[in-house]
Amino acid sequence: MKIIELVKRAQQGDGISYLELFQLYEEDIYRTAYVYLGNQEDALEVVQETAYRSYKFIAKLKEPQYFKTWLIKIAISCSFDLLRKRKKEVQWNPEYYDSITAIDEFDIPLALSLQDLIELLDIEEKQVIILRFYYDFTIREVTEIMSIPLGTGKTLLYRALRILRKRVEEEGVYESK
Repeated sequence: MKIIELVKRAQQGDGISYLELFQLYEEDIYRTAYVYLGNQEDALEVVQETAYRSYKFIAKLKEPQYFKTWLIKIAISCSFDLLRKRKKEVQWNPEYYDSITAIDEFDIPLALSLQDLIELLDIEEKQVIILRFYYDFTIREVTEIMSIPLGTGKTLLYRALRILRKRVEEEGVYESK
């Protein structure tokens, strides 16, 4: 259990152990943030903020074996903080945005991407799907990360899957049996 040993040393103030630990999961943190925020700059900002918060509070981590879960939870929290901050900012007028980001309509793929499908979900449904299927956490672990009851987590998961299945069937990409 090398990770548990590294966590314990980091909790005692060993910065090199912390750095080694963080680098193990840095890519996962980035991917999590990118899914929530949709752009590289914001995702990198979340990685930095997650590094800061986790380093600052690592001594408070009670169960070292859940270090990755704890880090992902911090990354999600940082992503939500950035989304809240973004809501307070003034957005571009869509007419101007469309004119500067014009895309040749022949370059658009016909099939739906997974990212497009996930964007159909509300934030909690998206979070459950990502944690459950992208990071392969159990539904119990997902509910612990999100700090919600198990029943609520299951409801969110099944509702999200139903929405995704319906959309895929509407697009004719999937045939139900």
